[in-house]
Amino acid sequence: MFVSRELREKSISEYLLYMWQMEDIMRAVGFDIDKLDSMLIRNCDRSEDDKNEWREWFQDLINMMLSEDKKKSGHLQINENVLVFLTDLHNRLLKSSKTENYRDLYYKVLPFIVEFRSKNNRTDTEELRDCFDMLYGVLLLRLQNIAVSESTTLAVNGVSRLLALLSDYYNKERVGDLDLED
Repeated sequence: MFVSRELREKSISEYLLYMWQMEDIMRAVGFDIDKLDSMLIRNCDRSEDDKNEWREWFQDLINMMLSEDKKKSGHLQINENVLVFLTDLHNRLLKSSKTENYRDLYYKVLPFIVEFRSKNNRTDTEELRDCFDMLYGVLLLRLQNIAVSESTTLAVNGVSRLLALLSDYYNKERVGDLDLED
């Protein structure tokens, strides 16, 4: 919870990937708050109030996942909403004459996105979702100590830069400092 709060302020893209990881952790422990408590919460170097707040946050995630029937796969609606908002921002950035840097970077990584979509037989998802899926997939591989190819690393680095720039624009818009009007 503390990490999610910090990431949401700093980098919405990292926040979304973190939340996807939290969803997978909930599934891995069988939605058992006591397992989370013994594995993560109890051993952290925080006050009892912080630990209670963290436990409550995990319990809320578990409740949402169960009520939204995300037991086996899928993402919480709150996370889907973030992706919808980012997709809208992404599309507005691509259309604006004031964000040439974003558009240039997008066209540099577009071949990686197209290749990812082709390898995964994807035609019905948004490109931005594919970017997040690519990064999350590589994160999972790295957590399992599975090596990724040099070309995959190159693609991930490019997509990471694009999502970092998108996060910067998100932060500007959040505080009212983004003007995309021509």
